[in-house]
Amino acid sequence: MTVNRLAAGVAATIMLTAGIAQAADVEVAKTPTCGCCSAWIDHLRDNGFEVTAYDVSAEQLNAIKAGLDLDPALTSCHTAMVEGFFIEGHVPASDIRALLDESPANTRGLTVPGMPIGSPGMEMGDRKDAYETLLVDGNGETRIYRRHHQ
Repeated sequence: MTVNRLAAGVAATIMLTAGIAQAADVEVAKTPTCGCCSAWIDHLRDNGFEVTAYDVSAEQLNAIKAGLDLDPALTSCHTAMVEGFFIEGHVPASDIRALLDESPANTRGLTVPGMPIGSPGMEMGDRKDAYETLLVDGNGETRIYRRHHQ
């Protein structure tokens, strides 16, 4: 096993198990230079979440996404775990709170695919594109969880 594959496995293991220690702690894997990821983390902290960020290489981040069996069409620039759910991309803190409150059966996580302008961490002045947060179920199927028409 190469060092990179080993590191990716360790990062995935940390993310999958670290959230068990304390409720509502968010573990985030991101690349070290991604400013929008840091802005999203600030959004979560501003909304009451405890966040631990792990800077990983792009290769390691891709391995984490693959380890979670995330469809590449559903991915974004960072991947997080909270209470056993994955959170992919610029998901608003309010959507994460709702997921944790509801804990719908057969749910793997939430995603905001891509990087929509105006989503948390992707603010660009007055421009705010409409986007959707998708819920991913245990079969990898998606449904609209929340619509954001700003």
